[in-house]
Amino acid sequence: MLLSDGRAADTSVAETRTATAAFAVLPVTIIAGALGVVLLAISGRYGYFGDELYFVAAGRHLDFGYVDQPPLVPFLSLIADTIAPGNVAVLRIPAILATVAGVVVAALTARELGGRRRAQVITAAAYALAPVVDVGGHLLATTSVDLFGWTVITWLLVRWLRLREDRLLLWAGLVTAVDLQSKYLVVSFWVLAGVAILFVGPRDIFRSRLLWLGAGIAVLTAMPSLLWQAGHGWPQVDMVHEVALEQENGGSGNAGGFLLAFGGTVGVIGVPLGLYGLWRAIRLPQFRFLAIVAVALIVVFIVMAGRPYYAAGILPVLWALGAVGLDGPRRRWVPWVAWPAAALSVVMLAQTLPVEPRSLRGVDDSVDALDVESVGWPEVTDDIAAAYRALPADVRRHTAIVGDSYWVASAISLYGPSRGLPAVYSPNRGFWYFGVPPESATNVLYVNSAFDTDTTMRQHFAKATQVATVDNRQGVDNIYEGAPITLLVGRDEPWSALWPRLRNL
Repeated sequence: MLLSDGRAADTSVAETRTATAAFAVLPVTIIAGALGVVLLAISGRYGYFGDELYFVAAGRHLDFGYVDQPPLVPFLSLIADTIAPGNVAVLRIPAILATVAGVVVAALTARELGGRRRAQVITAAAYALAPVVDVGGHLLATTSVDLFGWTVITWLLVRWLRLREDRLLLWAGLVTAVDLQSKYLVVSFWVLAGVAILFVGPRDIFRSRLLWLGAGIAVLTAMPSLLWQAGHGWPQVDMVHEVALEQENGGSGNAGGFLLAFGGTVGVIGVPLGLYGLWRAIRLPQFRFLAIVAVALIVVFIVMAGRPYYAAGILPVLWALGAVGLDGPRRRWVPWVAWPAAALSVVMLAQTLPVEPRSLRGVDDSVDALDVESVGWPEVTDDIAAAYRALPADVRRHTAIVGDSYWVASAISLYGPSRGLPAVYSPNRGFWYFGVPPESATNVLYVNSAFDTDTTMRQHFAKATQVATVDNRQGVDNIYEGAPITLLVGRDEPWSALWPRLRNL
């Protein structure tokens, strides 16, 4: 077993069954509950984020797979949109629940490692105050579910190491099966964990039939999504290349940029605690495979130019390992460091999340993308609707509405019907799969962001005339503020031939 002062004791499995400390129910519940109250209080601010709009649109086109994710989050969005159409606070409830539950599971991981009250509280605080966790709790996203899934899986593995009860491995497989319906990243964890365990143990895990049963269930339940990917030419692979390009353009495509951005998502408490947990995992033979997995994940995502938060799922178990190492009578200095770090983290949290209602006038998305890109979508749709209604009747009958991105197309999809707009189309990402403009639409009312310089769409029409400009009426400098709305007339070839060439990620 692992003692709270960091020493490994040579005990039998029977002895370790009674080794855990009592669960710190009250303080952990307070931390989790406080985070839940904050997330619930701000859940209506300021509106849908662009990706959330897309998930709602994807839910209305429910399928076994999508170009950029499996079907779970679109399915959750469909449920929320059915229960409370247009209510962003209801949409975000699953993300809040997953985040609050993650705080508790992270603390339970510290308990499984032998951590007492202090270790459990530190772990819970590190989880609750990490920016990557909080943003995932405020917005409904694939990360919201994926991070919770990894937290549960690593807790089950740590518990299996203590108890050697193979049913825990079956549960880990079942959680993996659910997680695979949200994001495919957990595959990287299991592959790297398998390789690491082959080298440093515990190799007896491979003798568990329930481990392989759980793996089989995970693969079987993922098959519909994988078959969708195979049937559509594996667009997820194209998305990997697109993400790499985005990261390189954004400055996180190299090791330094990745690590700097990763540290920013981890938080004031999370960075040193995670590093300490990694060091302890290296020193403790039974957890060394987790250290290898953590380092390998970061290396893999740096090489692939993945997004920094992709590696966040391994953090809760490292935080727990670090917190347990700080749990002992010789660590009297810990509160003197922990409380100021927690206070600073709370201040940073208030800056990361829209805790205080405020005007976003004059703020741009380079400073506060989370809030800035969550306003103005109804106004975008209003301007498009006004431009559409202003068209002569004979022109309007032959005009399709097309957005340059899946964000704006999803906004029009949500807000357009109540404004009398017809179906919207977009050649961008997953929205490309939701429909092709009818052949009768020889014209296009096209909205593209002020930053979009792609003229591919315009090149296939005889004439382009700007008929309106987007104004969110709030003075917020987001991606569609000042965007042109253009009427494209005289399509030069059938949509059946043109639409596949317009597809982009």
